[in-house]
Amino acid sequence: MKILIADDHPLLRQALAQALPSFFSEPCRIVEADSLQSLEQALAAHADLDLALLDLHMPGAEGYSALVYLRSERPALPVLMISSDDAARTVQRARQFGAAGFLSKSAPLPLIGEALRSVMAGGEWFPGAAGEDPQDAQLATRLAQLTPQQLRVLLCLARGLLNKQIAYELGLAENTVKVHVSAILAKLECHSRTQAAVLLRALRLDDSDRAPQ
Repeated sequence: MKILIADDHPLLRQALAQALPSFFSEPCRIVEADSLQSLEQALAAHADLDLALLDLHMPGAEGYSALVYLRSERPALPVLMISSDDAARTVQRARQFGAAGFLSKSAPLPLIGEALRSVMAGGEWFPGAAGEDPQDAQLATRLAQLTPQQLRVLLCLARGLLNKQIAYELGLAENTVKVHVSAILAKLECHSRTQAAVLLRALRLDDSDRAPQ
C-alpha cells in the first residue's frame, strides 16, 4: 500500500507516517509532499498511489485548488483532506470539490484509523451533516471538465500570468497555451481570461471557511 501525505508541516507528516502502518494489516509505503509543486512531482513519480492525505493549506495552492488538481490528475485516487479549519462550510466545500473524507488535525488516532479504513473501502468520512451549495456544485462540475494541463494553465491565469509567462513556467509552446486558454474558456463558459480567473478564485478560503477561534 502506498499513501501520499501532502502537508507543509514536517512534524505532522512525520507523525502521520509513523501512525499509518498501525491502521492497516499490509505494509505501508509513505510518499511525502510539502507544496503544490512537490505534489505534482509525487504524482508524476508514483502512479500506484492508493490514498492521498491532503492539507487544505498547501504552499503554491489557493484554497481548494490543490484538491481540484489532485482529483483532476487522479480521479480514481481517494483523497482524505486534513485541516485545523474544520468549520461546517470547510467540510462541505471539501466534499463538493471531490474529497472522499475530511479529518480535523485535532482528531484522535482511533478516529483517524476509522476514517482511513472507511475511505480505503470506498466509503466517505465527513463529520456532521453538510448540505450542498449550488454555486460550489456548479463550479465543481465545470472544473471537472478540465484536463490536468488545462487546470495548471487556469491556476496560472488566476495569478495574472500572461501566455508567454505561462508557457515558460509550464514548459509549453506559447501557441499551445493559447489553445488551452481557448478550451478553458469554452468549458467554464467564460468570455474572458479575467472571468475565468475570477471563477477560480471562488476556490479561495473566506472567513466562513474558517473555524471560529
